[in-house]
Amino acid sequence: MDITGILKVKSEAQQVSEKFKKREFVLTDNSSQYPQHISFQLTQDKCNLIDNFAVGAEIKVHFNLRGREWTSPKNEIKYFNTLEAWRIEGSNVGSDTIMPIDNNNVAETFTAATQEDDLPF
Repeated sequence: MDITGILKVKSEAQQVSEKFKKREFVLTDNSSQYPQHISFQLTQDKCNLIDNFAVGAEIKVHFNLRGREWTSPKNEIKYFNTLEAWRIEGSNVGSDTIMPIDNNNVAETFTAATQEDDLPF
């Protein structure tokens, strides 16, 4: 599954146990009438996938839906869901290292580059 939205929050990685590490982030989905703030989890070697994205960037998250059953000490059964991200990419280009563009510098870059353009077309 995948979803596209705006990166709202990204937390630091947490070492849960000697063998398990996780990192959470929140994506805002504005595709319906009311924004949805959806929490995702990265685990183990995938924890760094969110590093190259700034809060506010539009990203596409590929994820698996995981569910599990847990029995409490009082013998009550509870169910939990996790959205486990396994790939993150910039929503416009398909790269996994896209960051928001500073529009102030874009105009200057193109103006300077096109003033002395000697290309034949």
